[in-house]
Amino acid sequence: MKKLIIITLLLISQLVVAQKYFTRTGTTHFKASVEAFEPVEAVNNSSTTIINVATGDIAVQLFISAFQFKVALMQEHFNENYMDSDTYPKATFRGKLSSFSLENLQNQKDFPLQGTLTIRGIKKEINTIAKVSIEDNIIKLSSNFSVQPQDFGIEIPSIVRKKIAEKINIKINYELAEKK
Repeated sequence: MKKLIIITLLLISQLVVAQKYFTRTGTTHFKASVEAFEPVEAVNNSSTTIINVATGDIAVQLFISAFQFKVALMQEHFNENYMDSDTYPKATFRGKLSSFSLENLQNQKDFPLQGTLTIRGIKKEINTIAKVSIEDNIIKLSSNFSVQPQDFGIEIPSIVRKKIAEKINIKINYELAEKK
């Protein structure tokens, strides 16, 4: 009887592990541009993401300093003056894809995505829609949402305030493979 319980527990633990999809190469892009000024935008191609397909739970972590700008000086100001990336090196998101079901994902579907975005140690609730599909056992997830710099204690100096949008648009694109 004990052997049966142990074998059952081992099988269940294997199923739980097999129900997670993962990437370290997700793309997170933000745009804070105002028309008529130089584009303020960057991309991070090393966003780490994991989805538990049994529950719809999702976790994302990225290093702030991994955002790449076209202009090196802009990247330096972003890290040193705005994001304090030495003090706050990571941004995280922990949330849930509501009503998520891998079994019913034949075509791309929209799922409500709710969770907490943490930047510079400050948390903000995010509610958006995620587009999710699966192809060749790869989950593709994309979404867009906006935040305001002041939500995370980011002060924009008056000298550049007109060059930076009031709302920062964030776009995510992640391709996740089954974690083994």
